[in-house]
Amino acid sequence: MTARILIIEDEEPLTLLLRYNLEAEGYEVDTSARGDEGDLRLKESPPDLAVIDWMLPGLSGIELIRRLRTRPETRQLPVIMLTARGEEGERVRGLATGADDYIVKPFSVPELLARIRALLRRVKPERVAEVLVAGDIELDREKKRVSRSGREVPLGPTEFRLLEFLMQSPGRVFSREQLLNGVWGRDIYIDERTVDVHVGRLRKGLNRGRASDPIRTVRGAGYAFNDRFGKGA
Repeated sequence: MTARILIIEDEEPLTLLLRYNLEAEGYEVDTSARGDEGDLRLKESPPDLAVIDWMLPGLSGIELIRRLRTRPETRQLPVIMLTARGEEGERVRGLATGADDYIVKPFSVPELLARIRALLRRVKPERVAEVLVAGDIELDREKKRVSRSGREVPLGPTEFRLLEFLMQSPGRVFSREQLLNGVWGRDIYIDERTVDVHVGRLRKGLNRGRASDPIRTVRGAGYAFNDRFGKGA
C-alpha cells in the first residue's frame, strides 16, 4: 500500500503510536498538531485520507472538515474523526459536518487500521490494489515489476515509484514540486530539474519502438499519466 495519510492530532503520544502502526502497514504518514497548520497542509498537498481530532488548537476539527468540504480538491477526501465525545448527538454532528467515519477515544488501534483499510478500499481502490493496469502497462507493487504488452520493463527504483505515483491518479497534472514531495519525500532537497531527468528515463524504459507515450507533459504545469491511455483515443 502506498496511500498517504495525514494525522491531525495534538496528543503527541497518540500521534507517535498511530504513525508507527500506519507506517508498519506500509502507508506514508504526515502529521500535524494544529488545526490551522493541518489546513495549510491539506491545501498544499491533499493526502489520500485524513485522520482528524475534534479538539485541536488553532482550528477545531469540526471547522476544519467544514472547510475541506467546500473546496473542490478536498470535497471527496476520506476523513475519519477522532474524539473523546461519545454521545450520539456528537457523533451525528461529526458525521453531518462531513466526516466519513467516527471513532471514540480510547480506541483499539487494530480497529482504526481496519476502518482506514475499509474506507480506502471503498473510495480509493487504486491505493490498495496490488496491481495497477492501464492499457498494455501493468505495475505489480508486490513484485516491484512493470511490464508492457507482456514484456518486462526494466526500471530503477525511482522510475518505478514515479510511474506508480502517476498511475494512481490518471489524468491529474502534478507539478514538479508535487512529484518531488510524493516520490522523493518532503524531507529531501532535490532540484526540480531532477524530475525531468527521471521522467525522461521512465519514458525511455516504457516507450520502445513505436509504443505510444503514456506520460503527458503539460507545458508550464508538470506531468500526468494520460487518462485516455489504452482507450483508443
